[in-house]
Amino acid sequence: MKAVLIDGYIDEPAALGVPPYISPYIRYTYGALLKMGAFVEYITIDEIRKKDLWRFNADILVVYGGTTVPGHYLSGTPITLAEIRKILDENSKSTRIISGPVTLAYTIKGGSVAILPNFDAEYLVRGDVWAFFPDMEDLGAKDDYNLVNELSILGAELLKEHPLYPNVICEIEISRGCERKSFCSFCTEPILHGRLRSRDVSGIIREVEALYKSGCRAFRLGRSANIIAFMSEKNSGFPNPSALLDLYSGIRSVAPDIEVLHTDNANPSFIARHKDSYKIIEVIAKYNTPGDILSLGAESFDPRVLKQNNIGSSPEEVRIAIEIINEIGSFRVDGVPKLLPGVNILHGLLGEDESTYEINYKFLKKTLDDGLLLRRINIRQVMVYPGTPLWRSNQKFGVNKKLFKVWKEKIRKEIDLPMMKKVFPIGTILKGVIPEKMEGKLLFGRQLGTYPVLVGSYSNFEKKSDLIVVNHGPRSLTGILYPVDVNKLSYDELRSIDGMGKKRAKEVIMKRPFSGIDDMRNRLSKETFEILERLLR
Repeated sequence: MKAVLIDGYIDEPAALGVPPYISPYIRYTYGALLKMGAFVEYITIDEIRKKDLWRFNADILVVYGGTTVPGHYLSGTPITLAEIRKILDENSKSTRIISGPVTLAYTIKGGSVAILPNFDAEYLVRGDVWAFFPDMEDLGAKDDYNLVNELSILGAELLKEHPLYPNVICEIEISRGCERKSFCSFCTEPILHGRLRSRDVSGIIREVEALYKSGCRAFRLGRSANIIAFMSEKNSGFPNPSALLDLYSGIRSVAPDIEVLHTDNANPSFIARHKDSYKIIEVIAKYNTPGDILSLGAESFDPRVLKQNNIGSSPEEVRIAIEIINEIGSFRVDGVPKLLPGVNILHGLLGEDESTYEINYKFLKKTLDDGLLLRRINIRQVMVYPGTPLWRSNQKFGVNKKLFKVWKEKIRKEIDLPMMKKVFPIGTILKGVIPEKMEGKLLFGRQLGTYPVLVGSYSNFEKKSDLIVVNHGPRSLTGILYPVDVNKLSYDELRSIDGMGKKRAKEVIMKRPFSGIDDMRNRLSKETFEILERLLR
């Protein structure tokens, strides 16, 4: 029996599977098909587009994908409804199975209302498709972590089939659902996964070990709505520092040469209200790798919006969480902060008006002015999904596009840009940047990690390389290859360095070659030398 498994990519509130990420769900499904005795061919939607390959000779065809949060992607694009329908039409002789968030509803754009799609397929599996096999009669046990623990190990070999291997980051599931008793108006996490259920530590560690043996060196504990609440349901709803210590130390013991160990979501109110949260953040900052982020779902700082959308955190609690994470995790390793907070802002919520934008701006501006660091500020427009309170509300949905654009640009210019300069000062070394996309002369790349910063470079590199930061944008950096050889820098590379410009770039080129730093100091103008000296220490 032959099965074709199509990875259409997923993006949920607490799970990411768009390259360079590979989702846990697709690996579980691969493991389930292997357990059923199938010969499995794995292919991504990007490969299908590239090869114009839509028809497969398969007994079973599984399409898994869908997004429930808006995102911007560089190395891959999630599957569309038109593409799913084309695949279904071209493979009518196969047993066709559709699963993933796309079965809930579909949209790929922020500021939109999701539609309810119809698919001409033999099976539409809204639950765990890996529990659907081998009987293909019912869904079986949903959220069965015993099954997940088994299939995650069986599916670890899928990693080698990914087109970006070995430059992939494995999203690791540690829990499902939300620890809150009631949920935010817009969130699909409770619809998809319900209340918090934590996975046993030993199962997670065994999966990491299997993936590590398959060549993975980058992991993100991202499949969790709030990592600080891991195992809290087994501790009377309070933080469980010992469980996180066992998890992180256990991962380090089975993956000794790990290159990336990052995380994602954290609930700011949970951090602010429980002192044991501090111990958990200390564990993360001790065992993680540099450049990690705890993403705080603030969503808004307008008290009216927070109340009407049942968002559990107050602005004061978000501020406390930002301060705590800065205090514990902002120390630098190899020049990069170990662990910083990120803030998510969402527009299009109930009760929002023009004043909301100014309230949000003022909170972020004060954070900057007070010397606190934010690694990222994610400003999005809500996607409205069936089953959420926002979907059921009588309010006509809409985002003031003009206001959204004006205030977003103001935040990018007046907050993001100076914040980027603080987090990544000129001379910071970014290790292991992977080239991803060429636009004209500018090559864009990123490190493996949680929300890695985008780096544009005029340097020519075709493989993972170290870059040094030479300039800043509101959402990206400019870098050149490190170590720096001034005698070999191109005109474009020189000109991209902050403060250099055309005139000084020409000065360097005209006076090359230099025998060393002292020679540069003697022959270049003082200003030009000082600009370059920052990159040569």
